Amino acid sequence: MKSTNFLPITKEEMNKLAWKQADIIIVTGDAYVDHPSFGAAVIGRVIESHGYKVAILPQPNWQDDLRDFKKLGKPKYFFGVTAGNMDSMLNRYTANKRLRSDDAYTPGGKAGFRPDYASVVYSNILKKLYPDVPVILGGIEASMRRFTHYDYWSDSLKKSILIDSKADLLVYGMGEKPIVDVLKFMQENGTDALLTDNINHNALLNINQIGFILNDNKNLSSVNFIELNSHEEQLKSKSKFAANFKIIEENSNLYSGKTLIEKYDENYVVITGQNEPLNTQELDAVYELPFLRSPHPKYLKRGDIPAFNMIKNSINIHRGCFGGCSFCTISAHQGKFVSSRSKESILNEVDIISNMPDFGGTISDLGGPSANMYRMQGIDIQKCKKCRKASCIYPEICVNLNFDHEPMLQLYSEVKKFSKVKHIFIGSGIRYDMFFPKDNEKAKEYKVYEYAKKVIQHHTGGRLKVAPEHCSDDVLKTMRKPSFKLYNQFNSLFEKICRDNNLKYQLIPYFISAHPGCTINDMAELAIETKRIHYHPEQVQTFTPTPMTLSTTIYYTGINPYTQNRVYTARSIQDKKQQNLFLFWHQAENKREIINILNRNNRKDLIQKLYNK
Repeated sequence: MKSTNFLPITKEEMNKLAWKQADIIIVTGDAYVDHPSFGAAVIGRVIESHGYKVAILPQPNWQDDLRDFKKLGKPKYFFGVTAGNMDSMLNRYTANKRLRSDDAYTPGGKAGFRPDYASVVYSNILKKLYPDVPVILGGIEASMRRFTHYDYWSDSLKKSILIDSKADLLVYGMGEKPIVDVLKFMQENGTDALLTDNINHNALLNINQIGFILNDNKNLSSVNFIELNSHEEQLKSKSKFAANFKIIEENSNLYSGKTLIEKYDENYVVITGQNEPLNTQELDAVYELPFLRSPHPKYLKRGDIPAFNMIKNSINIHRGCFGGCSFCTISAHQGKFVSSRSKESILNEVDIISNMPDFGGTISDLGGPSANMYRMQGIDIQKCKKCRKASCIYPEICVNLNFDHEPMLQLYSEVKKFSKVKHIFIGSGIRYDMFFPKDNEKAKEYKVYEYAKKVIQHHTGGRLKVAPEHCSDDVLKTMRKPSFKLYNQFNSLFEKICRDNNLKYQLIPYFISAHPGCTINDMAELAIETKRIHYHPEQVQTFTPTPMTLSTTIYYTGINPYTQNRVYTARSIQDKKQQNLFLFWHQAENKREIINILNRNNRKDLIQKLYNK
């Protein structure tokens, strides 16, 4: 079904549709872009497809008389609240806790159009203005803050976002299934069903992937649940916070998890288990919704939206990631099990994009969270359903993983047949560690060399980005990333393919400084490695703790919850800046300071390796 209308964002647009009232109003910290890469648009179109009237309230002003929150009126069912495609604090602040000067999700890239802790601010305003209308939280900020969590920007443990926001319900993870189940619940129990004291909690407990507050745990007697350490216990004991994280992560890694509850004084936050991943037909249905693939025309005079410009000609072919990196929120939010679209659905999107009036011939990305996981899953899926491990490829590739790259090779060939498509790039990064399994026969069977050759020759744009993250085995173990030896193997393969085909292409490695487990000496060793491979980094990411990741848990507690080992972490801004400095060792203005740091550490040997001629 092709749409001719954006979801309305003004009262005038609602009037043109002859709406007296919207059924659902989605409040978002991002500008409204009607594209399947923007969460508010996806959930809005999903709800619309079930016959509801959906309006969007993008980036409302929270600092004046709150007129923006009133202009669309009161919805019939609920307000949906999301901070946007990013956690609002990560969006607004750098790793050094300085305000960012731009915002990629705002017209003109201008900063300042969303508050700190946007989900909490929006929800509290709505509950004050409309106490009789339910508020449902969603998006990555709500998802990753659903339990007691460490907040880097306040350097404190915060309560579940359900407590601080005063919201009635929370939907976590990818919300297409649970939001429809919640609407069904409201249809059966009344539009005020989430507000009443005698709410049917047993019915709510049958809905997966939601969270709500109970004032006692008597209603949980019929449910198989796990009770976590209480918020108060975690405030007193970092080890109990770490123990909670391990339970939460292992439960999240299951195909479908158990209900978890966490006590706050006399109340309980209840988080039901996750749904099974969307199957191909269900995922195709999401991408076939009538997106206009454009920002709302209201923004034309305010400038381009950088995040949209970056992805407008990209295609997401799957969701989920089984990499399990310690610092990454993707698997915690999307799940570790990969859901893949059908080839037909992807080709249909290629057709739509290639016929857009401003299409210049380049598909900027044909990938996903990790580009080369399309259609990969367990050989025996029943074994996968019982597995609690965070990664299917670390510390080595699981023997039960089908990592066949042939479906991607076929897909690239099919996309190339479109006459208007001149270039197809893989911009979302690839897991090169899947190119070097211990079993050489599997490497041949799963066509990993053919895939690497195809991507390097035809789909890089001259610069292929990969993420070894570090060179120290100890740091990489904390990150759940493979040995740097595999990067060196891939670098050799990359150079061979380039030589054989007379290509002057670059391999661009990304690195992280100040990650838990990383010392100044580790950064010096990494600097020496960059010197050895003749690479001067253009940018280096300083580790930023984000809620509900293993790395953040280690950063806050100082221990690895899986091993109970203590882990060094650079916590001060000065220590972080010093670590970051080492990857710019080649800049003359940094030489004296780096030498002084290494002298203080009694590591003249590293000075010699880094600066000898």
